[in-house]
Amino acid sequence: MIRKNAIVLYKNQIATVTDIDGDKYLISFCPFALTKENIEKFGSKGFLPSEQKVREKDIILLSKNENPEKISLESLIKQNDEKLSEKIKEAWELLTSDESTSNETISFLDLAELVDSSYKDLFAWNFYSTLSSSLEFGQNDEKNPLSFIPRKKEEIEELSNKQNAKAREAEEREAFLKRLKQKKLNPEDSIYMGDVEAFALGKTDKSKTLSDAGFSQDVEKAHKLLIDTGIWDYTRNPYPFRWGLSVQSAKEGLASPPEEERLHVDGTFYAIDNKWSCDPDDAVGFDGTYLWVHIADPASTVMPDSSIDKTARDRGATLYIPEGASRMLAEQSLSDYALGLKRNSLALSFRLLLDDNCAIKECKVFKTSIDVECITYEEADQRKESPELKPLFEIAKKNEARRNANGAVNINFPEVHITVDPETKKVSITPIVEFESAGVIREMMLLAGEGAAHFAFENQIPFPYVSQEAPDIPSKLPEGLAGDFKMVKSMHKRSVGVTPSSHAGIGIGMYSQVTSPLRRYSDLIAHEQLRAFLDGRELIDKNTMLERISAGDEAAIACKKVERKSNMHWTLVYLLQNPDWTGEAIFVEQKGREGVFMIPSLAQQTLMIPSRQLELNEKVTVRASNIDIPSQKVDFLEI
Repeated sequence: MIRKNAIVLYKNQIATVTDIDGDKYLISFCPFALTKENIEKFGSKGFLPSEQKVREKDIILLSKNENPEKISLESLIKQNDEKLSEKIKEAWELLTSDESTSNETISFLDLAELVDSSYKDLFAWNFYSTLSSSLEFGQNDEKNPLSFIPRKKEEIEELSNKQNAKAREAEEREAFLKRLKQKKLNPEDSIYMGDVEAFALGKTDKSKTLSDAGFSQDVEKAHKLLIDTGIWDYTRNPYPFRWGLSVQSAKEGLASPPEEERLHVDGTFYAIDNKWSCDPDDAVGFDGTYLWVHIADPASTVMPDSSIDKTARDRGATLYIPEGASRMLAEQSLSDYALGLKRNSLALSFRLLLDDNCAIKECKVFKTSIDVECITYEEADQRKESPELKPLFEIAKKNEARRNANGAVNINFPEVHITVDPETKKVSITPIVEFESAGVIREMMLLAGEGAAHFAFENQIPFPYVSQEAPDIPSKLPEGLAGDFKMVKSMHKRSVGVTPSSHAGIGIGMYSQVTSPLRRYSDLIAHEQLRAFLDGRELIDKNTMLERISAGDEAAIACKKVERKSNMHWTLVYLLQNPDWTGEAIFVEQKGREGVFMIPSLAQQTLMIPSRQLELNEKVTVRASNIDIPSQKVDFLEI
């Protein structure tokens, strides 16, 4: 029977019974783990007791006396017999010396009297806590923590070795944390930094190592610490991982294109792109009557909501970073579906009949086989007067004029191509030259997107339409890059939905993106829908279409963010690798005391306080200073 003032265990912590109310016991206990360390930490405030009513089954009696005297929790915890561990060991030796008792269970109170015949309740917690942590005795029954059994020598030795190893590990970790605070790690210390790396890569939301070393839980600071300690090279790019993006291309390969009836379109069509492009997904040509825009046809085998479709939706787009491409569709599928990698290619083709102003009079969609030649923009410019390409240049000029008349906004910001040598991590940054043929291909793709939107609308096909509200353009715009900069700030975000609406930014009344199904999910699902219509299969309904394009668009936005972060990362690496770099900066806007400058050779924007009054579009020469890779900050200074 448990009496008032009895000492008990409550959730393995010491407590005293302060009152009894029927079958309930009012106990007093400390709300924190009652250890010497916590007492030293909390002081006398730590002994402010909490009270709670419990049932008998919730507590275990430690008291020996039938009529216990009142003992404070503070008195119980402060009892400390420095020789108690030795006394417990002697009791073990006594019990194990006789084989008849070496395997017998012994109760807490019996063992207490064996250890110390003058045992009193005052020593209950000291004895219980010391006994529970001893090597010599183990608790025999989880449900009865006051039941003990002597351990065998072999078991004690094994536990002792584990404790010693744990103690060594603790000492080694303390030494490591000391080195970490000084940012002077040994090579073998990398094994302790795994959780810091995981935190810096966005795989976890906190790091115990950072906390133990007294560092804040800040991703950028963790990144800097990894560089400062040599765990990471400064070239390490963490951004794809922070956004949860894969740096490997999709694994599941597409089946070979199906054997099916296709229209063979006579003539040679041209896949025109940058010289570094290796996944051409469009080809164009004019047959004298119709403009043909041929697009890669992965939707011939990728079915809606298939595993490949879901993977592409999760990725949203192919991730293009300076280290390489992480493709939305499997790399090995390019040979079957990219246009021009084989002379004869299979395509989903848009046949456009245009009026004299390049407005679309008719758009038809066909499954085709075509002959494709891959050429670069530079080669196309050199052949612009050829019978095959000249009509394309003429159509492009007319279409651009039509769009401009409809309020299209033309912004020409400088762009660069960044590459990284996979072995040396040497970075190269090359300004992208704007070839005339690049503008031609842009116009062809816009015509295809416009035609596809009209085709889907006319045939009542649920479809992903892209729209954009008209920009709030100031009445007066500066010329040159300063004007482009101001124009960008006036633009609204584009929208993707299942209801057609005008795209003011490109001057088109109804538009959809359909020209990159190998690398954009919104284009792929558009092709799936067109394919289903042509094959007479069930179409994706509007609600499902909206859900899928929204999911794909969200993932594609993440790709764009990672691409921007990665480009900035490698730009800063480039500047560190080229400490003598200088470049031209163009003044585009005044912002308080500071000026906004564009640096075309890096495709970067920066704020600086100019040394003198500048006119918009005026140029100054700058150098880079205070380059901080983790925070992605750099100061550009006028020279």
